[in-house]
Amino acid sequence: VDLAHRLDRETSGCLLLALDGEALRLLNTQIKGNQVEKRYLCLLDGTMKHDLLDVDEPIGSFERAGQRFMRVDQAGKPAHTTFRLLQNYGQYSFVEAQLHTGRTHQIRVHAAHLGMPLAGDKRYSPADRQKFWKKKGLKRMFLHAHQVSFYTAGGEQQLVSSHLPDNLSQLLENLP
Repeated sequence: VDLAHRLDRETSGCLLLALDGEALRLLNTQIKGNQVEKRYLCLLDGTMKHDLLDVDEPIGSFERAGQRFMRVDQAGKPAHTTFRLLQNYGQYSFVEAQLHTGRTHQIRVHAAHLGMPLAGDKRYSPADRQKFWKKKGLKRMFLHAHQVSFYTAGGEQQLVSSHLPDNLSQLLENLP
């Protein structure tokens, strides 16, 4: 069994695993060709003012204090994310993020670039906001891979989905 794609450590949800080398090659080809559709549920620390936001900004890496970070960088690699508003909760937006490319920390970087980092993101949100979310009971960043679509060796489209975990659902219920 091999992992076809990975999630950030604090991200919950769907993973694609291949049972053999042939399946892994097929999935990797689809991933490289942007044929695997990945959708995530996330809570933005800010209010999305439009139903849809397309962020088509390149992402590059930089180093700070011996750690590697990502950021929007015109010299970086192309990255495209669509944020679709599901519901505003006061000053926060519960959204679905669709990846059109697969860059490291792409959703997190694009959300922070919009000025609305993911709730609980320890890497890309300000320290005071991290403390705020911790007091609200959020022990990790609010990012959940809820849907992955890919094609089988027989050419059939498969859709895999995962419900939002209880701890994240409960947080939403307790927001204004």
